[in-house]
Amino acid sequence: MTLAQSRLLRGARLGAARLGVARLGVASFAAALALTACAGAPPASPSAPASPTVSPGPSPSLAPSPSPSPSGAPLDQVQIALAPWAGGFDHPVFVASRPMDHRLFVVEQPGRVVAVSADGSLRQVVLDITGRVTYGGERGLLSIAFDPVYPSRMFVDFTGAGGTSYVEEYRLPMGAWAADPEPVQTLLTQAQPYANHNGGQLQFGPDGDLYIGFGDGGSGGDPHGNGQNTATLLGKILRIDVSAARGYTIPADNPFADGKGGRPEIWAYGLRNPWRFSFDGNQLFIADVGQDRVEEVDVVNSTTAAGDNFGWNIVEGNLCYPSGKPCSGADRGFVVPVSTYGHDGGKCSITGGYVYRGDAVPGLWGTYLYADYCTGEVWGLRAPNGAVTETRAFGAIGGHVSSFGVDNAGNIYVADVSAGTVTKVVAP
Repeated sequence: MTLAQSRLLRGARLGAARLGVARLGVASFAAALALTACAGAPPASPSAPASPTVSPGPSPSLAPSPSPSPSGAPLDQVQIALAPWAGGFDHPVFVASRPMDHRLFVVEQPGRVVAVSADGSLRQVVLDITGRVTYGGERGLLSIAFDPVYPSRMFVDFTGAGGTSYVEEYRLPMGAWAADPEPVQTLLTQAQPYANHNGGQLQFGPDGDLYIGFGDGGSGGDPHGNGQNTATLLGKILRIDVSAARGYTIPADNPFADGKGGRPEIWAYGLRNPWRFSFDGNQLFIADVGQDRVEEVDVVNSTTAAGDNFGWNIVEGNLCYPSGKPCSGADRGFVVPVSTYGHDGGKCSITGGYVYRGDAVPGLWGTYLYADYCTGEVWGLRAPNGAVTETRAFGAIGGHVSSFGVDNAGNIYVADVSAGTVTKVVAP
């Protein structure tokens, strides 16, 4: 089988699996996916690349629109609360789910991944790499992502020796309570000039590719100009194709896929610290952490956004940087945020979430949730076509929100890094 055929087969399996979820419902998820994909690793290929190459043909966009459901109540009429789900975690910074698995996986910043039963009552450390993780501040084990077609493949992003960022693959067999402690492979490493703005988000997109968020390298104000420098991976969202058993390839529609004008892994640039981002169908929601004045939410169509420039460090949200004067990045071709907020009242840093597609709060359907780390304030917005139609402030209910998570039913969870808890978004 050629690489092109393998990529198309992966796309077909991914699309069939997601259509199965949309049409059959969560109860039939495992059966639908079992018909379309093997739960193990991809077939080994003796010619799998050890270094990035351009994969033949653009990535197929096979993600269907979210399954039909009530459109949600008017947002100003919706109330939410956070119900206890599980506690006792050591600095939880991410919550992940994987196909065909009822459990959630809580990422502890010092270097552990904890599998937790659906009701929060049972837990087990499935991966412990604390001996390899440099932990503290914005460093540590920062997120994980499971391959949607071969869910036993678990990808992790962590800070290692010398502050270098690592993206590695581990194997966690379906149903197992322990991963293989040795990595399958190291996909990427990226030196970090400072201890902050490591990024660290991993997400599989609707095209089946792996998206990776890196901050601008840290300090303050992007002193090395990494955000606008396409010769570095810092200040970027990357996209790579990991469908082969080893290494990765470059999607042909990445903006610098041929290596001319920028690093081929780059998908979008001009970001300060995209700590958390998420997909809802083909829409990508990015919460980019601001410098001193403005936090921002960006929404783009992932099928057309390759090569987008979000403007940092020329603009910070809706302000010019460093002057702080109002200005429109659109005049310079930058993506303009759909929502911003300032640092008044002690607000300091945005934590992005997910679009709600669960059943615990039916009126919340279609609402993107995000929070401020310092004040615990939680907001929601609806942007069905990339433009905000409704917004809602839910109050300071979140604590120190380090991340949101979503289960296979579309319900949303909130991690509080200071309290060591994960709560579930419910109706009051």
